[in-house]
Amino acid sequence: MIRILTFLSALALATTSFAAELGDDGLHKAAWMRDTFKDLSEDLAEANDEGKRLMIIVEQRGCIYCKKMHEEVFVVPAIDTYIQENFFVVQINMFGDVEVTDFDGTTLPEKDMVKRWGALFTPNIYFMPEEVPEGATAVQAAAANMPGAFGKWTTLNMLTWVVEKGYEGDEPFQKYHARKFAEQKG
Repeated sequence: MIRILTFLSALALATTSFAAELGDDGLHKAAWMRDTFKDLSEDLAEANDEGKRLMIIVEQRGCIYCKKMHEEVFVVPAIDTYIQENFFVVQINMFGDVEVTDFDGTTLPEKDMVKRWGALFTPNIYFMPEEVPEGATAVQAAAANMPGAFGKWTTLNMLTWVVEKGYEGDEPFQKYHARKFAEQKG
C-alpha cells in the first residue's frame, strides 16, 4: 500500500512539473505553443509546410477550465507528444490587444476577433483544415471546434479525429469517440 501511495504521489508531482508556465498575460504557455504574428493565413502556411494542422486556442486569464486543460489534460504524455508532433498551435487571448489577421484579411485586436468569431467560453479550440476557402473566417473554415474543457480521452480522440480527417467521413466525432473509448478501455 505504501508503494502505491508513493508511486501516486510521484506521478502527481511529475504531472504538475510539466504544467505550462503562466505568461505575463496570465495565460498558460505550453512549450508547443507558437509565438507568431497571428496572421492566420501565414500560420496555416507554416503549419502545412511542417506537415502539421493549425490549432487555434482561445483562452483567458483566470480561466479555471483552461487551467484544468493545462494542468490535467495537456500534460498527459500521450497528449503532449501528439500535439507536439501533429499541431501548430496559436494562442489567442480572449481579452487581449494583440492584432490578429483572420483568413479573410480582417485585422482586429484579439478581444474583437474573439467577439467576431462568437466565442463565449474558454478554452475554445478551432482546428483548421489544410486549405481555407477564400473569404472565409476562422470560424467558418474550422474543420472542428472544441468549446470548453474536456477529459483526456475526449481530447486525445478529438486530436486524432482531426489528424485522421474524420470530419470528412461518415462517422461523426461522437460515434468515433465512443468507439475509440471502448477500444481504449478494452
